[in-house]
Amino acid sequence: MLNLIARIGRMVMNLLSEIGQVVILLSQVIRYVPRVIKDRGLVIEQMKIVGSDSLPLVILVGAFTGAIAALQATNLFAKFNLISIARPFIGGSIATVVFTELTPVLTALVIAGRVGGAIAAQIGTMNVSEQIDALEMMAIDKNRYLSMPRLFAAITMMPVLAVFSNIVALLGAYVLTSFKFDFTAETFFNSIQQFFRVSEPSIGILKSAVFGGFTALIGCHVGYQTVGGAEGVGQSTVRAFTISAASILVIDALFGIVF
Repeated sequence: MLNLIARIGRMVMNLLSEIGQVVILLSQVIRYVPRVIKDRGLVIEQMKIVGSDSLPLVILVGAFTGAIAALQATNLFAKFNLISIARPFIGGSIATVVFTELTPVLTALVIAGRVGGAIAAQIGTMNVSEQIDALEMMAIDKNRYLSMPRLFAAITMMPVLAVFSNIVALLGAYVLTSFKFDFTAETFFNSIQQFFRVSEPSIGILKSAVFGGFTALIGCHVGYQTVGGAEGVGQSTVRAFTISAASILVIDALFGIVF
């Protein structure tokens, strides 16, 4: 019993220590945000990686997200023979779920896997090969040169990706409903327009920015902690994605409570 309590205590202490290290890293990175214009070359390069390079995958995920959301919504109403009654409301209900939950979370998980893991791998490789030590020898702060561009790029580009994902998801939902239940474009999009609220996409965009920031921050933190050569880099990549994915779901739950 005492061993179990001691193990739980160590886990809690390690978690609190990890959170403290991430907060300290965030405070150190924030100091260099005013240098965004001066270091715009580094920032634009990272924005390309997070944004345009990830766009094809985000569009693919968004299209199937909307189609699956439409499939589940229509199947639920069809199960109770309520399609004819619910027809004027289906487009609006799908848009609400897509804007507030599905595209922000699924886009963030995709970016966590693609970008968060890549950040951890890049910085981890630099760490184990002593390139970060070389930067410090040249009086270059690693947080300015490595962390700040990645964090700023993730925060700014994630909302853009979420907007693209929203558009594609609605098109995917319309295509499915039109083929399966003969929805017209007028019926589907009029429903969205009728029940549209600005707060819904706004919350989704805010979520996306927060998710992106956490993903980049955790990727940097895990990368700086990497040890053990190639094996350690691989472990850091998996660890960065795992922590980022768990954080995204926890933050999403907190958003649901607050908003």
